[in-house]
Amino acid sequence: MIDFKGVRHVVSSMPQATRDGVSIYYEYDRSEGQRRAPVVFVQGLGFGRWMWRWQREAVASEYDVIAPDNRGTGRSDTGLPPLVSRLPAKLRAPVLLKLAGYSIGGLAADLEAVLDDVGIYDAHIVGASMGGMIAQRYAIEYSRAKSLTLCCTSHGGPDAAPVPDETQAHMFDTPDGASERETLRHRMRPAFNERFTNRNPHLMDRILEWRLEQDADDPAREAQAAAVLNFDVSDRLDAVRVPTLILHGTDDRVVPVENARLLAEKISDSRLELVEGGSHLFFIENADDVNDQLLAFLDEQETERRAGRAGGTLE
Repeated sequence: MIDFKGVRHVVSSMPQATRDGVSIYYEYDRSEGQRRAPVVFVQGLGFGRWMWRWQREAVASEYDVIAPDNRGTGRSDTGLPPLVSRLPAKLRAPVLLKLAGYSIGGLAADLEAVLDDVGIYDAHIVGASMGGMIAQRYAIEYSRAKSLTLCCTSHGGPDAAPVPDETQAHMFDTPDGASERETLRHRMRPAFNERFTNRNPHLMDRILEWRLEQDADDPAREAQAAAVLNFDVSDRLDAVRVPTLILHGTDDRVVPVENARLLAEKISDSRLELVEGGSHLFFIENADDVNDQLLAFLDEQETERRAGRAGGTLE
């Protein structure tokens, strides 16, 4: 059992789905008596389930929640060849990029395995950064998504605004002599506004602890990075036929805000909401505003679903 703001939820005990022999862990928080489609939160590159704790708490009283660990993250298996994982970093990264890394299509197939294991057929998919890429691919290739919320993400490909070189170097840098905690702190600096980190030192310490507990290790993180670098659905977004909320911070130093505008242009039933001054992790820094927008969007979709059922348009 967990308790978000006094609302009781039943959590399945160590649920796992399996695809291609790889175990994918997920949490399923069920609100008693709810008949709405559940909300599925999909993580960003290397990040554990902790990244969604503010949004999970916000929707907990109204919606069931499914929170998978992406392959290689948290309690999910990596599925990487053992020899690749043991290679020195300088040799491992190019091998993962060209031969043995993950793909966004494969991560979307993992998500389908999770939702099939749960046994649900309608879901609101919420994804951030790499999770937003997984959400796009999932909506294109599978039928369970009834809405998308895409945070700080991109459709990939040559037309997308790339991650700045300086940010890429910072995110994968390992400072000489730094401890694991210091390395994590260094790597995540581009994802936050400096003003926020300076004002919230205790929260940043907690986030470091959550990251040490739940985040992907370096080989799995590099395998996920390979999936991001090879991702491109820029010419397939006309296949996204579900209502889509696009949220992005205007000061995102990881995935430039231009990518949100490109998504809004290419997804026909989309709504773009920009968070002024928001960082890459704006849904943490500006959690209250983001939660209000997310809940309003989800409630709107559920109202339309119920109206469709009443009119006999849904099975």
